[in-house]
Amino acid sequence: MYMVPVFILGAILITLYHLLKPLIDYTLDCKGLRKYPAYNTLCALTNLGWCVETWRGGIRSKKLSDMHKVHPVIRIGPNSLSYGHPGAYNDIYGHGTKCLKDTFYQTEKTTHFNLGNVIDKADHTRKRKMLASAFATKNLEDWEDKIAHKVKQCIAACDKHCTAPLVEGSDPDPKDSNFDFRAWSNFFTIDAIGELALSEDLGLLTAGNDLVTAAGRDGKAYQAPYRDCLHASKIAHTRIAFADKWYHINSRYTTRLLASYRKLWEFNDGWSDIVNYHVQKRLGRYRAGEKLDDIFQYLLHNKSGEPYSLEWGEIAAESAVILDAGSATTAIALNNVIYWLIRNPRCLAKLRNEVDEALDDSDTIAPHDKVKNLPYLRACLDEGLRITPPFSYNLPRRTPAEGAYILGEFIPGNTTVSMSSYVAHRDEEAFPDAENYIPERWLDGKRKDIQSSFVPFSAGSRACIGRNLSYMEQTVMVATLVRRYEFALPTPNWEQERIEVTNLLPGPLPLKIWRRTTDSKKDT
Repeated sequence: MYMVPVFILGAILITLYHLLKPLIDYTLDCKGLRKYPAYNTLCALTNLGWCVETWRGGIRSKKLSDMHKVHPVIRIGPNSLSYGHPGAYNDIYGHGTKCLKDTFYQTEKTTHFNLGNVIDKADHTRKRKMLASAFATKNLEDWEDKIAHKVKQCIAACDKHCTAPLVEGSDPDPKDSNFDFRAWSNFFTIDAIGELALSEDLGLLTAGNDLVTAAGRDGKAYQAPYRDCLHASKIAHTRIAFADKWYHINSRYTTRLLASYRKLWEFNDGWSDIVNYHVQKRLGRYRAGEKLDDIFQYLLHNKSGEPYSLEWGEIAAESAVILDAGSATTAIALNNVIYWLIRNPRCLAKLRNEVDEALDDSDTIAPHDKVKNLPYLRACLDEGLRITPPFSYNLPRRTPAEGAYILGEFIPGNTTVSMSSYVAHRDEEAFPDAENYIPERWLDGKRKDIQSSFVPFSAGSRACIGRNLSYMEQTVMVATLVRRYEFALPTPNWEQERIEVTNLLPGPLPLKIWRRTTDSKKDT
């Protein structure tokens, strides 16, 4: 008879503990973090405060950047600090840092960690060594034909969407703004990484959609939308991952209580099914004796042919992050640079002059060797990566137990510290007039003064391993596009919508597109 009252009392005490502990911790302020202004009131008490900001949508890093103009350090969780000066980036992420990946990354783990989320430094070194040769510049140059073939397929799609030239001084007819470059740039990167990673033609550029084969645990195959599944997995995860101790509880209850969240997790399962189907298919080809030249082979054996004998879970985890990062961030970067070039006709004309002079009439697809060192092209790419970094999330790191110095200030041990690339790229000292697209800031010897503040691929030993591949794809694609086509936004002042999860995801980019004429090439 006493069981029910005891149970109720226990439930009340547990509830009170979880309600009062944040207030007690805030009052005691054992680490001295209360002196830092909080992003919002809730952030000073619980990590759910940052989750709420993520849930709201929009670009939370914009508000964070604005706050950092006044406050160098901002509290985004009871034990979490965000930094606003680019000098902090090296202290937190640089090669000599003692900071470790935060427990946040445990929420991303499946059966195994992958190169992107592994916490243990030794395990990260093992994984990176295994894949480093695959992403080396020399190796990627050997795969240039694969990239060029995908660019050629994308150009064929562009040609089909071409309209009559735009009458000068007029806005496009809405029906002519029929080429969603955001979607097609992603079709290109998905097809490219399918070929480069798994030696498989996923066929998106031919089909004009992102449906690919997936297979559930029962082995039954079905068609799943690659982009929706991948983006939904990021949205579902990022909204609740910052409260990492509550992640599994929150994921369970949001699924039960919110129909929209159930849909996100269903798409997340679809992403796992896509990865499993295509990786199993590639593994089957290996077991059948096919010798294929792709990234996947680097997960199977070393240069001497000695097998790694990785467990299936690790193979799947590494393949998933390659298919994710290899398709998402470069597509965002391509979308962004084309958007900013159209918004800035002076920059587009200057780039066309450079590309036209570098290429021959027979170069339908820009050869990488002819355009890889064009200074203004690289400046345009980097300025797009700066003003709208594809990956903008505050990558959380944890100070070592003995503490660490950041910007010359001691931060107690086991404190989460981070900095957003979006914030770093808006530092007016490094990037004057930071809200405007100005490729010239990278020219005439200025690059060396701002390079350390430019972190679209993160920094240090954990920096993106696929950086060289991303630049190669962007360089060839952008040079090819600006030489062959004219573009127009729906209106001259049209602005693209964006939402921020871990990536800064752009919405659709509807363009009117038409072929450049010989006269227009001479004019530019």
